[in-house]
Amino acid sequence: MPEAPEGVSARARFESSEGLRELLERLAAQDHGAWRHDVEAAALMGYVVRRYAKLARKHGLDPWDAAAAAFDAMRSSAVRNADDPWAVVTRAVQVTLIAEERANGLLCSVYQARRPEFSSFHDPERFSDRENPLSDYHPAFRVEPLEGSQDDRASADGTGIGEAVENAIAFLTLLGWPRTPARTAMEYICARLSEVPSRATAWESLRRDVHGRTLLDLSSASWNGLLRAVLGNPEPDVARTTAGRGILLRLLIGEPLRSLLTDDDLVLAVSVSAPADRGRQ
Repeated sequence: MPEAPEGVSARARFESSEGLRELLERLAAQDHGAWRHDVEAAALMGYVVRRYAKLARKHGLDPWDAAAAAFDAMRSSAVRNADDPWAVVTRAVQVTLIAEERANGLLCSVYQARRPEFSSFHDPERFSDRENPLSDYHPAFRVEPLEGSQDDRASADGTGIGEAVENAIAFLTLLGWPRTPARTAMEYICARLSEVPSRATAWESLRRDVHGRTLLDLSSASWNGLLRAVLGNPEPDVARTTAGRGILLRLLIGEPLRSLLTDDDLVLAVSVSAPADRGRQ
């Protein structure tokens, strides 16, 4: 085995490009558990975190995000066969971090953020985040309130929305949901609704949100049942039915709570999806 370059200890051979190449070739020749159990591989990942920490913070990300990008790159044959493996890894990490930063800003996936047709857009911005009133903007951005029922006008100024959320929480608690999980879950769903353009998008995003479901301490059955009841069935053939509208929309358009309680299918779905009460109030 060649000696370590001058100034590089045998313990940190991978800090040189040739040392990194040798380590990656050895790991590639072993079984799939090599990265998990190899001591030198663990030391390499610790070094990667330190090496790319500043680059990660520059893009507003955690150093371990950079380490994950480096790990993906180092498992490819392109790095092992490159003239300078560390240069290839660094470039791969940089490109991934840029895409991650754009994805966080654009509220889209990293895959989409890598594509020019998406990355060319600016980050979304809510009118409520600006200091100037909406009237100062171009007329195309102004929305005149629709002439309709009192419930429609209430929804426009925000009071109807709060009342609809409270009624939705009350509906859940009447059908067996503990109050605290019901309120926390509704607030989580409403927060996601404020970030996406449609209920269908929110439903799909929340359905895949395993992290959020874990934080709410809900089973997959309870979580999916709650989403379908609150946001409605996203299938196109039922989108315009009561099952497709969901609890929140039905309350917002003026349907009273007592009307929802007469919907046998909805009552059954919410009751079945109620989590087991583990002493929560």
